[in-house]
Amino acid sequence: MSYRLLADLVLVVHGLFVAFVVFGGLLALWKRWIACLHLPALAWGAVVVGMGWICPLTPLEVSLRQRAGQDGYSGGFIEHYLLGLIYPAGITRETQIVLAALLVAGNAIVYALWIRRGRRPGG
Repeated sequence: MSYRLLADLVLVVHGLFVAFVVFGGLLALWKRWIACLHLPALAWGAVVVGMGWICPLTPLEVSLRQRAGQDGYSGGFIEHYLLGLIYPAGITRETQIVLAALLVAGNAIVYALWIRRGRRPGG
């Protein structure tokens, strides 16, 4: 398997993980067991964004791209692929912390519904 293909695979897995962090709580409303997977993913995602860390999948992708003879990139996955789509120009650490808090708060609302649904007869 080529390094470029592996890098593309890491990119897809990373993107799916980010989508799962953001929207996985909604899947848990559909299938309750998904919460067991989503809650740790949500915690990881919120910590990575809130602390300004770079997910380990980013350097893995960059390394594979460089081995394939492609240019790597600096910064994280979100900055490289999604920044222009979801973050305004000149994002600050404070804004990142607010976004992490909104991620957790939005999912807290979803999980409040999840808990309420589980307490209803037949739910």
